[in-house]
Amino acid sequence: MDIKNIMVIGSGLMGSGIAQVSAQAGYNVIMNDVKMEFIDKGFNSISKILDGRVKKEKITAADKDAILSRISKAPSFEDAKKADLIIEAAFENFEVKKSIFQKLDSLCHKDVIFATNTSSIPITSLATTVQRPEKFIGMHFFSPVPVMRLVEVIRGKDTSENVVAAVLDFCRKIGKTPILAGDVPGFIVNRFLCLLYNEAANEIYHGLASAEDIDTGLKLGANHPMGPVEIMDMAGVDVVYLALSSLYEMTGEERYKPSPIFGQMITENRLGRKTGRGFYDYGK
Repeated sequence: MDIKNIMVIGSGLMGSGIAQVSAQAGYNVIMNDVKMEFIDKGFNSISKILDGRVKKEKITAADKDAILSRISKAPSFEDAKKADLIIEAAFENFEVKKSIFQKLDSLCHKDVIFATNTSSIPITSLATTVQRPEKFIGMHFFSPVPVMRLVEVIRGKDTSENVVAAVLDFCRKIGKTPILAGDVPGFIVNRFLCLLYNEAANEIYHGLASAEDIDTGLKLGANHPMGPVEIMDMAGVDVVYLALSSLYEMTGEERYKPSPIFGQMITENRLGRKTGRGFYDYGK
């Protein structure tokens, strides 16, 4: 399968990151979201990141212009007809994703590959939303996408081997290391990470440790490059909560039951870096 044109659904932190690394690798990228203002925000975020790379002399100004020229903006799904690979990076909710894929299924050409960036929803379940489940696959990127090297590739029950091979090849071409994960709740990495995040949140909630000391402990005691609390603030407290909630609902295991502190923080709009305050205060 020859992949040349990529459509990314969702232009937030994950979607814009996927768009950036794809354009950097030479692919034509279509950025889509429900509003043009969201797409513009994601595009501007990419531009600022590339400005930083120019200043550090990792790329030239001409490189930056070439990368941005490969990204087009599309507030509707009409341009999906041009795509060879569609990567959905929308809200972590089954019904939201179902609605997106059902609309795309009626528009796209017969060879398009549908990929979802879900961190917890079963791929086989999502594949039932389209008429061609053999073309459906999971691609779980990690945040921030331009920095994190891993992509979990998850085949559904009916995913064809040709689709798996094409997606593994695409991951390598955009500079990522893909691993194959089973279609189980949380796949590989999040089954571990969500436990780490939940334990950190519970320790803060019960006054057992501060965010700073937890992060310092994991960085210096376990050689983690970032602490779990820092990561939650970067990924979004609401995103972590949704991942935990999904795992808890799907597995029924108490260890995945979200700490009460998540509900409090979401109510107070303390969602992390994106709102200026999470477990840490970013002074916005």
